[in-house]
Amino acid sequence: MVLRLAGGGLLILLGIVVGIWVTAYHFRPLLDGAQEQSTQYKAARDNLAGLAQEQGKALGDLVLAANARQARVEQVVQEASTQAQVDYAAANRLQQERTGGDQCVAAGSIIDQELGL
Repeated sequence: MVLRLAGGGLLILLGIVVGIWVTAYHFRPLLDGAQEQSTQYKAARDNLAGLAQEQGKALGDLVLAANARQARVEQVVQEASTQAQVDYAAANRLQQERTGGDQCVAAGSIIDQELGL
């Protein structure tokens, strides 16, 4: 009886060892492939994260440059508006002056007068 129990236990133990060996032999290549893919995916993810960070920085730089250009444009428009006030005043004076005779000659005379000719 003891011999039968020992033999049965030995067979069970042998079955477990063979099962573990066959399972490891069968699944090891699959596990190695999955591990390799995992490594590749992590490297690709890190690469994409780096590219996204660079793209975000470049986009921020573009926004800053656009804001600087907008501020410069507003400044130039303000300066042009200030400088144009003199010309607007001169144009208003030309329109308000009344002269007789030919309109072309009168306009030429007024312009010459304004230019100091």
